[in-house]
Amino acid sequence: MGDKAHAHPGAAGRARAADHPTSVRNVVLVGHSGSGKTTLVEALALAAGAVNRAGRVEDGTAVSDYDDIEHRQQRSVQLSLVPVEWDGIKVNLLDTPGYADFVGDLRAGLRAADAALFVVSASDGVDGSTRMVWDECAAVGMPRAIVVTHLEAARADFDEMTRVCAEAFGGDDPDAVLPLYLPLHGPEGADGHAPVHGLIGLLTRKLFDYSGGERKESEPGEEQLPLIEEARGRLIEGIIAESEDETLMDRYLGGEEVDVGTLIEDLERAVARGVFFPVLAAAPAAEGARQGLGTVELLELITGGFPTPLEHGTPAVTTVDGRPRELKPCDPDAPLVAEVVKTSSDPYVGRISLIRVFSGTLRADQTVHVSGHGLGDRGHEDHDVDERIGNLSTPFGKQQRPVSHVIAGDLACVAKLSRAETGDTLSAKDDPLIVEPWEMPDPLLPLAIEAHSKPDEDKLSQGLARLVAEDPTMRLEQNQDTHQVVLWCLGEAHADVALERLRSRYGVQVDVVPHRVSLRETFGGRAAGRGRHVKQSGGHGQFAICEIEVEPLPNGSGIEFVDKVVGGAVPRQFIPSVEKGVRAQAVKGVAAGHPLIDVRVTLLDGKAHSVDSSDAAFQTAGALALREAASGTRIHLLEPVAEVSVLVGDEYVGPVMSDLSGRRGRVLGTEQSAGGRTLIRAEVPEIEIDRYSVDLRSLSHGTARFSRRYARHEPMPPQVAERVTEEARKAS
Repeated sequence: MGDKAHAHPGAAGRARAADHPTSVRNVVLVGHSGSGKTTLVEALALAAGAVNRAGRVEDGTAVSDYDDIEHRQQRSVQLSLVPVEWDGIKVNLLDTPGYADFVGDLRAGLRAADAALFVVSASDGVDGSTRMVWDECAAVGMPRAIVVTHLEAARADFDEMTRVCAEAFGGDDPDAVLPLYLPLHGPEGADGHAPVHGLIGLLTRKLFDYSGGERKESEPGEEQLPLIEEARGRLIEGIIAESEDETLMDRYLGGEEVDVGTLIEDLERAVARGVFFPVLAAAPAAEGARQGLGTVELLELITGGFPTPLEHGTPAVTTVDGRPRELKPCDPDAPLVAEVVKTSSDPYVGRISLIRVFSGTLRADQTVHVSGHGLGDRGHEDHDVDERIGNLSTPFGKQQRPVSHVIAGDLACVAKLSRAETGDTLSAKDDPLIVEPWEMPDPLLPLAIEAHSKPDEDKLSQGLARLVAEDPTMRLEQNQDTHQVVLWCLGEAHADVALERLRSRYGVQVDVVPHRVSLRETFGGRAAGRGRHVKQSGGHGQFAICEIEVEPLPNGSGIEFVDKVVGGAVPRQFIPSVEKGVRAQAVKGVAAGHPLIDVRVTLLDGKAHSVDSSDAAFQTAGALALREAASGTRIHLLEPVAEVSVLVGDEYVGPVMSDLSGRRGRVLGTEQSAGGRTLIRAEVPEIEIDRYSVDLRSLSHGTARFSRRYARHEPMPPQVAERVTEEARKAS
C-alpha cells in the first residue's frame, strides 16, 4: 500500500466473472446520508477504468444508462452493486442507503460483504447511527477502514476528523485508528482555504499529486519531513502493536529501521484481521480527469488489505430440518449454498435477485432448491420449492452483463426468480440446505391503506405481495379486528418509498387512512338482561326468551358462558344456541363496536314454545339479552398496552423517560448496557406509540432503538375513551 506499482488502465476496468475466491473482494460502504458514498463509488469506478471519463460508460453509451437522476434516487434508498477490477482483483462495491429507514438494505450489504468502508464527511462528522453500525461490525469481527470525504469544505480539517474517528471508533484503543496518508494542501485562496490536491504517504514518505487528473509521485520537501515523521512514528507503532511478530516492537524501540515492505505486510494482515482501522481521504475527480484524490490508495487498500472471501467466516448452514451442516469455506467445488441478499423489480426485466454465493458454483440454467425464510409474521410465505436459474449477470448501473457462472465468494444477479425472496437460500435440488438468516429490523411504524378506486382494489393484493417480497423489513398485516390493511414500515421515508413503488411499479394508487388500534370492551359491573324474540307472522313463528346475568372477570379471562337453567325453562337443545348468540354479539361489541372480553355470562331462565322455538330464535334472544345487560351498566373501553424496551445513550435517558411519561407510559425500570447506553423498560398504551419510531429517532438524534410487544388490554381513561369514541362516530 503506497509503494506498490499501482494499477494502470490496462490492468483495470469492468469486472469480469471471478475465477477463484482469492481474486474477489466484497466491500460494503457505510455512512450517513450525504456523506458521499455514492459519489465515492463512482470515483472508484472511474479510477479503475470501469468508466472512461465522468459522464460516460466505457463503450461510449451515455451515462444515463448508469447515472441518471432517477437511478441515483433509487440507489440512494436501496442496496446497489458496482463491480470493478483492479490489479486483476474483482472488487464488488456495495453501496448502502444512508437513511435510517433503510437499515434493512444496510444489513443485507453487511451480510454480502467481507469488509466495510466507513465513509465520513469532513463537514458533518460521525453521527450516532454510524457508530451503531460500527459496533455491529465489531461484534462480528468485520474488517473496517475509514475514508474522509468533503475535504473541499471551507472548514474541513482532516487532522480533526481523524481525532474524531479515533474517539468514535477506537474504543479502548484509539491508536488502532490512524491515518495512512496526510492531505497535501495547495496555496491558500482568497477565502483563506488551502485546497487539498494530493496525499502524503506516511509509510513510503512519498507525495502523490492528483492536481493534474492522475496520480503523480514525487519526493517530499524538507519543510514537510518533520510533519511526516511525527505522524509516521505513531502509525508504525500502531501497526507494530498489532503485528503477529512479537519481536518487532522491541526491535523498533531499540532503534532498528523496520523495512517498509514488512510494515505494509503487517498492516495488511492487521486490517484483514479486523484489529487495525486505517483512515484515508478521497475526493471525486475533476471534470475531464480520470483519478480522484485518494482513489488509487483506496483501491490498493481494498485489494491488498481487505480479506478474501476465503478469509472471512461464512454464516451457519443447516439442512432444511435443522441439522447442522459443515462445509469447506468458500469452495467452488463444494455443494451449492447461495443467498438472496436483495430483491428488486425492473419494469422491463421483472424481478432481479442479488445473490451472494457462499459455497459451490451457481450456473445459468441450473435447477436449484429455494428454502426460506421464517418471516410468516411479516406476510412472507415460507419457501421449499425447486426453481430454474435463468440469466446470470453482473450489474453496472441499469445494465446487466451476462455471465455463465458465479463461484463461491462472488456476487451476481439472477433474473426472474419467481419464488425466491430476500433472505432465501439457493442450494442443490438433491441436497437442500438453508443459511442462518441475518437479523432483520422490526418495522414499527404502521401505515393503514385503502385502495383508491375499484381498479386499484383489484390490483392491491398482488402489488402488496410483490412489495413485501422485495423488502423483508416491511410487514403486511390484515387486521381482523379493525378490518384494515396495514403496512408496517421502518419510518416515514420507508413508507413514502413503499407508496411510490406501489404507484409507479405496480400501478396501484392507495389512500392513507388513520391507523386504528384493536380496542376491546368489558362490563364495569354486574348487570342483568332479558332477551325476548317473539314474532308471529302467520304460519311458523319465532319464539325465544332468555334471561342472563353478566359479571366482569379478571384480565385475560375471555368469555365464559354458564348454564344455570332449572326445570327445563330453556330446552337443553337450545342452550348452545343462546351461547352462540351471546358470543356472536360479543364479537360485534355492545357499546362502541369493539369486541367484548373478560365477562361471565350466566343463563338463568327463559321460555320456549313447542312449535315456534328454534336455534335461530334463541341465538337472536341471546344477543338481545347481552345488549340489554350492557345498557344497564357502565361499559369500559379497553386499550392494548405494549411492553416497550428502549436502548438509548445515557445522555438521552432523561428526555426519553419524560417523553414516555407524556404518553401515559409507566416506566418499569432501567439497567445499564454496554457502550454508555441504558435500557429503559416501560408499559405504554399502543394508541400513544403509533409514531414512536419517528419521534424517538428525532429525540435521540437517531441513536436509540426500541422494541415492543403486546402485554394486555386495560381500561382506557374516561376522557380518552370519550375522545376515541367520538372520533370513531365521526369517521363512521
